[in-house]
Amino acid sequence: MSRRSAALPHSSQPIPQVAALRVVSPAEQETDLAAAEEAAAQFLRALGIGTDSESLRGTPGRMARAYAELFSPRPFDLTTFPNDEGYDELVLARNIPLRSVCEHHLLPFVGTAHIGYLPGRRILGLSKLARVLEHFACRPQVQERLTKQVADWLQNQLQPKGVGVVIQAEHTCMTLRGVQATGATTMTSTLLGLLRTDARSRSEFLTLTGLPG
Repeated sequence: MSRRSAALPHSSQPIPQVAALRVVSPAEQETDLAAAEEAAAQFLRALGIGTDSESLRGTPGRMARAYAELFSPRPFDLTTFPNDEGYDELVLARNIPLRSVCEHHLLPFVGTAHIGYLPGRRILGLSKLARVLEHFACRPQVQERLTKQVADWLQNQLQPKGVGVVIQAEHTCMTLRGVQATGATTMTSTLLGLLRTDARSRSEFLTLTGLPG
């Protein structure tokens, strides 16, 4: 018997169908692109950058639309399926592209995330791991909070036996300004359930993500 199957005995009883959860981002207020464009123009002028030339005339509008896109996660359905076969080994999506914006300087940070879980009664559509990451990344963020938000949300919604999230990213607020540490990356991780308490499960997850177990 697998070391994890004791917590999920296989049963011939049908698992009730669960409707997909529609996930949308709660907007704090309506987006006002016109006001954002005017603010962007004032911002550039305050820094001594004129917008009268042909190439810069449309820059404030492009800035407003770009940040609106960065802060607008796409809604999605959290599709899950019954774990009919009682699968109890690690499910891991590696190298999910990540982009977010540092809330301290409003400069981008980009990298990859590894997200895995030990299934309980239901399994998750694989693309939804990337969708959940995007949902929390599309706002001013810090990497530590983002890592924990993704893990906690999956734990609460999916109720698996364990969740692991590892994020590795380059922060342009660190590489392009200030210390200008070009090439430096930041690594964060959150482990929950058996991926935190069971040494073998934790080692397997960390090894597959390329981290020392």
